[in-house]
Amino acid sequence: MNTFNPGFFLKNRHIQTLYPALFRKKIALDMEIENFELDDGDFLECFWFNKKQINARKKIVVLFHGLEGSHNSPYIQGIMQALKKEKYTSVLMHFRGCSGKINKTPYAYHSGDTKDALAWLSHIKKEYKTCDIYCIAYSMGGNMLLKLLGENNPNVIKAAVSVCAPLQLEISAKSINQGFARIYQKHLLKRLIVSLENKYEYHDMQAYLGIQKKEVKKIKSIEEFDDVYTAKMYGFASAKEYYERCSARQFLKNIKIPTLIIQALDDPFMKPSNLPKTEELSSSIKLELYEKGGHVGFIEGSIFNPKYFLEKRIINYLTNNN
Repeated sequence: MNTFNPGFFLKNRHIQTLYPALFRKKIALDMEIENFELDDGDFLECFWFNKKQINARKKIVVLFHGLEGSHNSPYIQGIMQALKKEKYTSVLMHFRGCSGKINKTPYAYHSGDTKDALAWLSHIKKEYKTCDIYCIAYSMGGNMLLKLLGENNPNVIKAAVSVCAPLQLEISAKSINQGFARIYQKHLLKRLIVSLENKYEYHDMQAYLGIQKKEVKKIKSIEEFDDVYTAKMYGFASAKEYYERCSARQFLKNIKIPTLIIQALDDPFMKPSNLPKTEELSSSIKLELYEKGGHVGFIEGSIFNPKYFLEKRIINYLTNNN
């Protein structure tokens, strides 16, 4: 049985969520950047780490970050360093526009858009035919990955791990718009709005969205952003339809590869009603629910000597599924 025991001053869900973002030391990682061209003329920036080990170990771990995350996200830097210690090669696929470069098309990414990830995974398998491929995804990226696994059953992936995926998008959109969680929404929304405003400089976004650039700043919630931008750009009637069609929970019963899903019951980005029932899980899924952990937190030890449980647990799972 895997146990997570936060220290006395780390039991609060908001401390669990905020501590890594505010206080975890940045790790200087020497990454190699691959510019991956997509069929629609756009591109992804994919950051490789420990690529020199690729021929020795022949194990590649593909990482997917959360909403507005990047190679600078503490959880990405942490897992990359932990994977290197076990001699895995890792590569982070930035969602469109998240690496710091403005992408070429008016499209970005969303919680259910699996096309780019499928293209990238197919490319890796073609380039590194003899390597085993694993996937680890966080938050929004976790929802995307679980949907991908349930919809497509890609045989290129040997095992997968999802951490703090929302699973039911509408519930999460409403949860993050309540109480203290609005602090997280404000931070994420600010970045989304800046990214959308930048698109107005390069594309006729008013023609796509029906609103002027100055109106973008008036968006007050993630759900409103999904109504204004995501739904219109990706052919959904509304944010509600987007949430219904792209929530990963409905796809879990179809997953056929070994998959670990890690969730915290005190995650401020969601409610217990986000979580699947036993009968919704395929036999390939191991669902681990923890009383504490916050959103992508899971910090043990103390405030002055933190230990990052997620990295230890994920490495253990991958090792057992080699």
